[in-house]
Amino acid sequence: MYEKGAVVLLSGGIDSSTTLAIAKSDGYETYALSFRYGQRNKFELDAARKIANAFNVKRHIVIDIDLKLIGGSALTSNIEVPKGRSIEEIGHGGIPVTYVPARNTIFLSFALAWAEVLKAENIFIGVNAVDYSGYPDCREEYIKAFEKMANLAIKEAVSGNMKIKIRTPLINMKKVDIIRRGLELGVDYSITISCYDPLPNGRPCGLCDSCVLRKKAFEKIGMRDPAYSE
Repeated sequence: MYEKGAVVLLSGGIDSSTTLAIAKSDGYETYALSFRYGQRNKFELDAARKIANAFNVKRHIVIDIDLKLIGGSALTSNIEVPKGRSIEEIGHGGIPVTYVPARNTIFLSFALAWAEVLKAENIFIGVNAVDYSGYPDCREEYIKAFEKMANLAIKEAVSGNMKIKIRTPLINMKKVDIIRRGLELGVDYSITISCYDPLPNGRPCGLCDSCVLRKKAFEKIGMRDPAYSE
């Protein structure tokens, strides 16, 4: 049993990168897990690799899942990504079309399988229920329900050898506080990318909901988003 072993879901954006930094600072032996799932943002995996290397994870794997076959999201189909929305519209406009059906459930299930093999009791995910776009699988009640299910689902848990814990260090934090914490822990946000629909050269579009939330957070702490630095 490895009580300090942790699988960290890593997309290469602000939240997952900060989550990895927190896990490392708390003394966990980290294993990073990313996905090539047919997302529009083809650059986020490069960012995830850079972040994983920067924090010297034990191992980083990328799993291929083609969620384009399912569709239903602006991130995995030809549905247009909303752009130019205000902070108020993002927070009160209902669940946006950038929601990917069951994505966190799918990702957490893969993380659970790897955690069982590693005998790592901890799964870290950078979900946030404060400054976010309203996704249902970022809520605390969802995380609690998945954790309960996880401990009913795997051999090592039902045999009493380990107890899975889904750790969400950012869930009640504002985006600005997430960035402050990451800066304290040495996260280089210039190598992260949060954009839903980046330009062909990999630069963020600056207009999608994720870009708007990110830029606003950096402005609040008096910084220019380093993603736009030359």
